[in-house]
Amino acid sequence: MRRYILTLSCPDRPGVVAAVSGLIAQHQGWITEAAQHSDDVEGWFFMRVEIQADSLNRDLDAFRGEFAPLAEQFAMRWAISDTARKKRLLVLVSQHDHCLADLLYRWRTQDFEFDIPCVISNHEGLRDYVEWHGIPYVHLPIETGNKAEVFARIEGLYQEHQGDAMVLARYMQILPDELCRRLAGRIINIHHSFLPSFVGAKPYHQAFDRGVKLIGATCHYVSGELDAGPIIEQDVERVDHSHGIEDLVRLGRDIERRVLARGLAAHCQDRVLLHKNKTVVFN
Repeated sequence: MRRYILTLSCPDRPGVVAAVSGLIAQHQGWITEAAQHSDDVEGWFFMRVEIQADSLNRDLDAFRGEFAPLAEQFAMRWAISDTARKKRLLVLVSQHDHCLADLLYRWRTQDFEFDIPCVISNHEGLRDYVEWHGIPYVHLPIETGNKAEVFARIEGLYQEHQGDAMVLARYMQILPDELCRRLAGRIINIHHSFLPSFVGAKPYHQAFDRGVKLIGATCHYVSGELDAGPIIEQDVERVDHSHGIEDLVRLGRDIERRVLARGLAAHCQDRVLLHKNKTVVFN
């Protein structure tokens, strides 16, 4: 069933829900799902509404035009998306293939709806696997002195394919600050540890040396600060002294796959609302 998804956030005050639902009802809109959250600390309000598309008595552009004055009245940050258009995810990967393999399976089965216009990698090793799925594979090797050129090309591909998000599926390169700022809230990373612990390389080795009892993974938006962007999804597994480094890596791969999938599903379904360095996720 085709739906329009309205997301908004604004300073918290009485009457927001009534005003939004009233405008939708005025145009015969049928609300099929609604969620809201008031952040008492920030004094900020968040809302997500699904509207059955064929119930509105006007088209989406006209409804946007009528919603705009209401949004201005309440100082809203807002957007309305159409589920008829699948989110387009450009996937970046290096040599670890477990997250990519999981995403390609979910894309093929439409576990949640999204498209992959291309896969970009700094290595050639996964070309055959990706192209077997009928998806273009772009090899952009990272060499001394060419990083700016490579990332300019990546951003160009993102714009060319009208991307909705860039997914770092174990892409083991640090993105330039400028790119992170331009695409804030649109670059999604899976970090192979339970942030903020064990930032950077070899987190499972760090975890083993520390003797942890929990390992985990974090799906987050990328910011200019390494592994410090707003968190979308996390999960953990309990471990003990009997688990070696290889056990932690094996368990970690499973956590990474499912955390990335859940985070991407939330993003593709417009369930993630950003505020400063935090998220509200309406699952």
